[in-house]
Amino acid sequence: MDRLLNVTTGMSVLLLILVLISVRRAHIRVEYSVTWIVAALALLALSRSWRLLESLRNLLGLPDTPLALFLAGAGGFLIMSFRFSVIVSRLKDNNIALAQRVAILEYHLKTLNEKQQA
Repeated sequence: MDRLLNVTTGMSVLLLILVLISVRRAHIRVEYSVTWIVAALALLALSRSWRLLESLRNLLGLPDTPLALFLAGAGGFLIMSFRFSVIVSRLKDNNIALAQRVAILEYHLKTLNEKQQA
């Protein structure tokens, strides 16, 4: 069990470092990095706090403590995936609206040019 917690700690620290480096190099926007940082810190806290992990296991009624750790991690990443799906959907809608506005402006410019030439 200790080996599993050490590996999970290492993975969460690695994730935290990767996110911070990506923010520093502007590969990821700050508002999106907050979710990753919170997830990495939560995973780090769970992997380093045996009592918290045992409490979570008892709360969920699970037979094994490692199962509670990975269920919490999987649940967190599932929520993050949903959040990013909502963001991508909103960006797609904004892209469509922007393309429509550009098309309308191009049409108005074309009609103005035709009126000036006539």
